[in-house]
Amino acid sequence: MRSSEQTYLDLCETILKDGTKKGDRTGTGTYSLFGYQMRFNLQEGFPLLTTKKVPFRLIASELLWFIKGDTNIRYLLENNNNIWNEWAFENWVNSEDYNGPDMTDFGLRSQKDPEFQQVYQEQMEIFKKKVLTDDEFSDKYGDLGAVYGKQWRDWKTSAGQSIDQLKQVIHSLKNNPHSRRHIVSAWNPEDVPSMALPPCHTLFQFYVADGRLSCQLYQRSGDVFLGVPFNIASYALLTSLIAHECGLETGEFILTLGDAHIYSNHVEQVKKQLSRETRKLPQLIINRDKESIFDFELSDFDIQGYQPHPSIKAPIAV
Repeated sequence: MRSSEQTYLDLCETILKDGTKKGDRTGTGTYSLFGYQMRFNLQEGFPLLTTKKVPFRLIASELLWFIKGDTNIRYLLENNNNIWNEWAFENWVNSEDYNGPDMTDFGLRSQKDPEFQQVYQEQMEIFKKKVLTDDEFSDKYGDLGAVYGKQWRDWKTSAGQSIDQLKQVIHSLKNNPHSRRHIVSAWNPEDVPSMALPPCHTLFQFYVADGRLSCQLYQRSGDVFLGVPFNIASYALLTSLIAHECGLETGEFILTLGDAHIYSNHVEQVKKQLSRETRKLPQLIINRDKESIFDFELSDFDIQGYQPHPSIKAPIAV
């Protein structure tokens, strides 16, 4: 079995070597391949990349946001997490309530025009402050629609009932660990049009063998440089938390990607990362006094022994 981080770096190399050049929804352009699987042995260490610094607290706060069933970015902003801002901001600047400077194609324009970048940042700060302080504004523009947390915790049925998929799968793991139905889906075709961003990580399944819990995620679309490192660590954390609650050890995290792509404006950053040597993976420390995953807070997690190379910045495609 390839080491956890090398498995990811192999994917980067494969896309640069064999990826197909494609246009995309954001107008940025990608190098893409379809169908790729990576396996991460969670006994080897927590799979937080070391060839560039990956911000664990952002990953953990986002996961807690999902677990809570929350879909409003206020909780994220309260925890200094800005990774979903652009999608909520887009809803505001495209609305009749917005009367500021023109923000058309703000994602691409902010990368190319330093003067516009300053204007964009000013408007983003106004937006964030409104989400944090104005309840009515937050309800209207801070909410992203029926995204991940909604589907995990409050899937609406045709009969008007609600399914808490996450609670159900934990109950199933405890009472029928060898079932082949330990599945949570975030892809709800009826709700996709109302989502700020249709789910990229669409479905995950748990598997118990020899007292260890493994998880496989199917991800329809993977931004390999910026997004996938987050996804790897997020689902490794989720697997670790559920294993803790169910009295199991961790096994593997398996990531199966549909469209795995590197954006054209991330290529040089990827090459820089590939030039670096991997380091020893860190260890995840969980507050063992908490029993349920629904009780955890950000202060209940710690990463020990994490000594990565410096972070590598790259623009996000919106």
